[in-house]
Amino acid sequence: MRTERQLRVVLAEDSVLLREGLIGLLARFGHETVAAVGDADAMRDAVTEHDPDIVVTDVRMPPGFQDEGLRAAVALRAERPTLPVLVLSQYVQRSYAAELLDAGDGTGVGYLLKDRVGQVEEFQDALMRVADGGTVVDPEVVRQLLRRRRDPLAALTPREREVLGLVAEGKSNAAIARELVVSDAAVGKHIGNILGKLDLPPAEETHRRVLAVLTYLRT
Repeated sequence: MRTERQLRVVLAEDSVLLREGLIGLLARFGHETVAAVGDADAMRDAVTEHDPDIVVTDVRMPPGFQDEGLRAAVALRAERPTLPVLVLSQYVQRSYAAELLDAGDGTGVGYLLKDRVGQVEEFQDALMRVADGGTVVDPEVVRQLLRRRRDPLAALTPREREVLGLVAEGKSNAAIARELVVSDAAVGKHIGNILGKLDLPPAEETHRRVLAVLTYLRT
């Protein structure tokens, strides 16, 4: 299976077996892994050398096997705000996850749990969306980030909060409509109300959605 657009990928994963599996999965969709490395320093060097279309990185890496990969991703985004970064993890590292999602203007970034990699079509969709400037956040990441934060979204109705949560999971209006069993127009009205209540300035619609998601994740 191949994709119409080939991406040049820098892959950072310390597990040799998983790294080789990801290389094979990326190749299956027609992408080129220009560098496959096992630590955060090598990832930064590879980005400098290859200027990839996207970075795919694990969170835990040598030498501490804590959050080296995620911290390196945050640093890369600070240096290159337009560099798409997709983080894969077995768990949610909440502090740096929020910082990663805040990096740049919040576009071209994703955080998925590794279970999603087994769902190959979903992984490919997330990879392409992040590479194209989208924001993809695993639902469990959303839940855990929200669990530790105060909720200032009191102006939103329960249904609007539900819609915003689905937007934060990366769902389109049509997908939200199907999940909630409502019309596309009803979803559009809810999103319009959300953007208005969050007092987001008039801007291109996709950018306003990203800002709404970031507001949701910060609260």
